Amino acid sequence: MSDSTNQNLRRTPLYALHIQLGGKMVPFAGYELPVHYQPGILKEHLHARAQAGLFDVSHMGQAALSGHDPAAALESLTPADVRGVKDGQQRYALLLNPEGGIKDDFMVARLDGESSLHLVVNGATKEGDFAYIAGQLKARATLTPHADRALLALQGPASEKVLSRHAPAAKDMTFMKVARMDVAGAPAIVSRSGYTGEDGFEISIAAGDAERVARTLLNEPEALPIGLGARDSLRLEAGLCLYGHDLNEDIDPVSANLVWSIGKRRKADRDFPAAEKILKLLSDGPREKRIGIRPEGRAPAREGAAIADKTGRIIGRVTSGGFGPSANAPVAMGYVETAFAADGTEIDLVVRGKPLPARVAPMPFVPHRYKRAETVSKAG
Repeated sequence: MSDSTNQNLRRTPLYALHIQLGGKMVPFAGYELPVHYQPGILKEHLHARAQAGLFDVSHMGQAALSGHDPAAALESLTPADVRGVKDGQQRYALLLNPEGGIKDDFMVARLDGESSLHLVVNGATKEGDFAYIAGQLKARATLTPHADRALLALQGPASEKVLSRHAPAAKDMTFMKVARMDVAGAPAIVSRSGYTGEDGFEISIAAGDAERVARTLLNEPEALPIGLGARDSLRLEAGLCLYGHDLNEDIDPVSANLVWSIGKRRKADRDFPAAEKILKLLSDGPREKRIGIRPEGRAPAREGAAIADKTGRIIGRVTSGGFGPSANAPVAMGYVETAFAADGTEIDLVVRGKPLPARVAPMPFVPHRYKRAETVSKAG
């Protein structure tokens, strides 16, 4: 990332606020977005883990999918059980190409009492995703992008406290629930989800309301603005994939260790893209698998570093890596030959030509702290 005055870059509705708050702006997914503010990445990361951080994720793609049965139509492009998504629920899904490669990962939600589905896709891929979905489903469903909406992510253990002051209904939601409600007087679509491993919310609002709502949330004592740098270190500690790095069209759901996103009914019906190929990989095992990595020492291994076995043979590559502030250690993820994918396996990371010892480690590196329904019931 670097500073840029490239006029071809787009700006979110919060651009002026980022500048006022001292955000260091960088190009990302075709937009100018803040990589950090005055406190810096380390402090922003730790604040999101301890209190509440507000992220501008308005570069993400939002759309409605409507038609006679949009869930059934969408199932022709994903192995997720979309028809099983109940009112007020959101689900993680993979958009597959005909060969079973991952075109993107996205969220699909069914709002209470509404026939259309609400989709959120990655910012860097949204134009291609929307064109692909619209083209593939043109006889069965209609995709309507919401380019006039902003998206805010409020993440951290104090996020419920912060948001419920301006949207009381938010406190009754649990992980992966979604609902329409007013936030500080602005109509919004709110989901209890996020990309940090922490409890939190994503708030979809009209672009014209974005700055006022963001300022309102940032006026709360627990909340600070957080940039892209901490967003990346938070998601890496949480073991969450970044499209274009840990996922791409040459990677299938089994190799990506995302088999849990394939619905049980979908496996039985074998009716998703490249189902026979993917289910064969599931039964026989893939050639390589996504793993978590804990380097020894304090030196991080970055994306692109080769992974070797103890004889020096290259067995894989790092796809995301850096220092985990909450883990207080370097963390990484990558792909290795399946024979080396078991937790505890000793490997080497080739950094600047030198092998650095590491081991395969379970993910997440920092425990998830989502507010799940069973957590609520156990608490009383």
